[in-house]
Amino acid sequence: MRAELAPPAPTLVIGEAITDILTREDGTRRARPGGSPANVALGLARLGHPVRLATRLGRDRPGRDLHAHLRGSGVVLTPGSFTDDPTSSATARLDAAGTAHYAFDITWELPPAALGSSAGPAPAHLHTGSIATALAPGADRVFTAVEAGRARATVSYDPNIRPALLAGADRERERAERFVALSDVVKAAEEDLGWLYPGRSPEETARRWAAGDGPALVVLTLGGSGARAFWREGRCDVPATPVEVADTVGAGDAFMAGLVSGLLHTGLLASAGLPDAARARTALREATACAHPDRRVAAALSLAARAAALACTREGADPPTRDDFTPGAAGAPRR
Repeated sequence: MRAELAPPAPTLVIGEAITDILTREDGTRRARPGGSPANVALGLARLGHPVRLATRLGRDRPGRDLHAHLRGSGVVLTPGSFTDDPTSSATARLDAAGTAHYAFDITWELPPAALGSSAGPAPAHLHTGSIATALAPGADRVFTAVEAGRARATVSYDPNIRPALLAGADRERERAERFVALSDVVKAAEEDLGWLYPGRSPEETARRWAAGDGPALVVLTLGGSGARAFWREGRCDVPATPVEVADTVGAGDAFMAGLVSGLLHTGLLASAGLPDAARARTALREATACAHPDRRVAAALSLAARAAALACTREGADPPTRDDFTPGAAGAPRR
C-alpha cells in the first residue's frame, strides 16, 4: 500500500485502527471499520479538518478495507503505518439496547516509521487515547511522541478504557494520569473513571483533573444522560440530544471529534489555519477562566453532543459529516 502526501500542519491522531465485528443478539455478524483513535480521525476529517493518522495496519484484506474507508473521508495515513502482520480486530456483542461489549484480538506495536521524519510536517494538534495509550509495547512510544510534540502542538486525550486488555486499575491509573498531565482537553466516560478509581465518584475525578495544571477542559460523558464539562472555575451540563438509537458503537468517539472540531474552529486548539500552540493554549485557559462557559466552549460541547447523537442513529462507528448538521438533513437530531 502507498500512503498519500500529507497536507501541511494538520491534526495528527495517534492510535489503533481495527476491524469491529458487530454481533447482534439474533446471531447476525457484520464487519465494520473501527478503533477509537481511527474513529476520531474519521470524524474530524468528515467535519472538514485535515487529519493524519499514525497507526498500525496490515497489508491484508481487512487492512486494505480500513485504509480505503479512512482515505475515502480524507484521512491520510502516515507512511510507516503499514505492517506485514495481520490487522487487529474487536468483536462487539450488541445487546438489546444497542450497547457494545467488546472482546479483542489486537497487537499494538506502533511501527517506528509511523512517527518518523518521513511521516509529514509537525502537527498543530495531537490527539490520542484508548488502547494506543494503555497496551504495551506501543503505549510507551505513544507517550514519548506526545511528550515531545506538546511543545509545538495542543493535545487532546480520551482514555477510553478497555479493561479486558489491561492488568488492572492500579497499574493503569498512573499511565492515564501521565497522559492527562500532558493534555489540554480530556474526554472520559463515567465507566472509564469508575474503573480507574473504584470507590470514587467519576465527577470527583474529572473535577480533580480539571483543577490541576494539566487540561483546561475535562468532559465526563454520561451515556444517555448527556455529559458534564469541568474547568478550574466552573462546570456545566451538556444535555443529550434525543434520537432513535441503532447502536452506541463509536458514539463517544464522535463526541470527541465534535468537541475537538468545535475548539479547532474557534482557535481554542491549534490547527492548520492557526498553528500557534502556545497562543491557542492561552486562549483556551482564558475561555475557561470564569464560572460560566465561554460561548465558544459551549458551542463546541453542543456540537459534540449532536455528533454523538447522530452516530447513535447508525450501525457501527459512522460519525457525521458537516452536511449532516444542515437544517432538514436526513437523520438530524430532534431538537
